[in-house]
Amino acid sequence: MNSKSTFTGEVFDWLSSMHFDWEAKTTVKDSFELIEVRKNEKTVLVLKLIDLETWQNNGNLNESEIADFIINQSEIRSKGISIVTLWEDIWYAKRGIVQSRLNAILGISQRIPGRVTQARKLDKPTANDFLDKNHLQGSVSSKIRYGLFLPKRYFRVLNADFQIDTGIEELLVAVATFSHPRTFEREGKLYRSYELIRFSNLRNTTVVGGFDKLLRAFTEEYKPGDIMTYADLEWSDGTSYRRLGFEEISDKDPVHFWLDPTLNVRYSENRKPESDKLIEIYNAGSRKFVKTIH
Repeated sequence: MNSKSTFTGEVFDWLSSMHFDWEAKTTVKDSFELIEVRKNEKTVLVLKLIDLETWQNNGNLNESEIADFIINQSEIRSKGISIVTLWEDIWYAKRGIVQSRLNAILGISQRIPGRVTQARKLDKPTANDFLDKNHLQGSVSSKIRYGLFLPKRYFRVLNADFQIDTGIEELLVAVATFSHPRTFEREGKLYRSYELIRFSNLRNTTVVGGFDKLLRAFTEEYKPGDIMTYADLEWSDGTSYRRLGFEEISDKDPVHFWLDPTLNVRYSENRKPESDKLIEIYNAGSRKFVKTIH
């Protein structure tokens, strides 16, 4: 575990290096740092930093305090402002991915037109390797995997300073993975419900229309009755899902984890090792969405 000044200082230094207009404030209620990032004098992102030193000094947060924070998140997002809760362990374990996602929120990542990419199925090793390098939560077991590839003839859409191996014939720029179907009868017909488990762009890129293109490729082949998924409320309220026809169903309660502050590794309750160094933490919960196809 690093000191509060080390973690927050590194985030401050990164924001300054990217020439963002930002201002930090210490919240009165829980003493965490709250950063407002502005573009054209308008706040576009609020970043709440959860450093482990303050978390422990607070004696963690009780359920009412978590509920208050979630309500505050909703109020900020209702104004069209993104809000992200960034934990110290996530910064140190996944710094490059965190920076990539924040850049995407702020609209400064490399944009790739989805129309020039090609969608096709992936094998498990390829999908897992991509997700481990580009998704905050890494890879997880899945049944069906699709990717978007940028052919070499379209590498010209990339900025001159974008780092790429010019010897390759195509570049994998986005991945989506899906579950086994839950199959049952509805109105005398066979109905299949799938879960979208993971979606990720290549780090430091945004494939415009890429998520929709992967969903369409999957839907055309598997003919699902519906697709369900979850939005991580620490990063998003699921706006991108709503744009693609997903319907908000319900919110799930915050999930408890046990964090090893030395390794920056999180464990679920049933997998935590025997150690007196673990810190009890929990996320902001998630929101379930369902897109009905047939």
